Amino acid sequence: MDARSYLFVPGDRPERFKKALDSGADAVVIDLEDAVAPAAKQAAREGLQRWLSTADPARLMVRVNAVGTLWHVDDVDMVRASGVSAMMLPKSDSAQQLADVAARLPSRIRIVALIETVAGVVAMREIAGAPSVMRLAFGTVDFCGDAGIEGLGVELDYVRSQMVIESRYAGLPAPIDGVTLELDDLARLTGHVATARRFGFGGKLCIHPRQVEPVNRGFAPSEDDRSWAARVLAASREHPEGAFAVDGKLVDRPVIERAKRIAEFDARIR
Repeated sequence: MDARSYLFVPGDRPERFKKALDSGADAVVIDLEDAVAPAAKQAAREGLQRWLSTADPARLMVRVNAVGTLWHVDDVDMVRASGVSAMMLPKSDSAQQLADVAARLPSRIRIVALIETVAGVVAMREIAGAPSVMRLAFGTVDFCGDAGIEGLGVELDYVRSQMVIESRYAGLPAPIDGVTLELDDLARLTGHVATARRFGFGGKLCIHPRQVEPVNRGFAPSEDDRSWAARVLAASREHPEGAFAVDGKLVDRPVIERAKRIAEFDARIR
């Protein structure tokens, strides 16, 4: 649930599955939706079902086709019979939609709700509170198309803030930011990660293995973060009651909790 990088791999390209798993991505999303042409969807599903019967499902999830499409029901049935413990639902538009899908899945399978429509944004509080939802993700490109918004930067600041707030309110992990389309522009990717992290996001969708390492690095504590957290926690042990100062700045309970989160996250990824 604390995954930083979610790497998409086309569901009809099984020769790429191992490469995706070897990329260092925290989670690999085998995509039966946008990455697969309509004529290839049935064959992709059947091939994925065979592959999953022999695969380690630990870091895998499947993005099924959206509710109401010709392929959705069969996709969900395949996921239900597989060993995966997570599924990504595109165009998550309502809590009722999530409940209907979850009712067809065993309780061990949790759902990443991909918010990529205006309806999904309007219903985000109810979606985040749905019992089956493990995390929210932002489908920025599709959302802009639905909303008529041009641009993936400051034009989406309001929605990003709302997604972080609703995730926190529902007790979910920090949400997952959308893709960076430029595959060879490391500076742009790094900038997108930094912006998402400042807004309170905890991960990012990736569309190529080369994006994984910068994303993982960008959402991990920096050396300065680690050093600061260690100093704060050491000082808090010396001052178990009341506020104190570290590096000339006031430290109180919320600051100590942030330092603890950095130390705990750092321990998990090392």
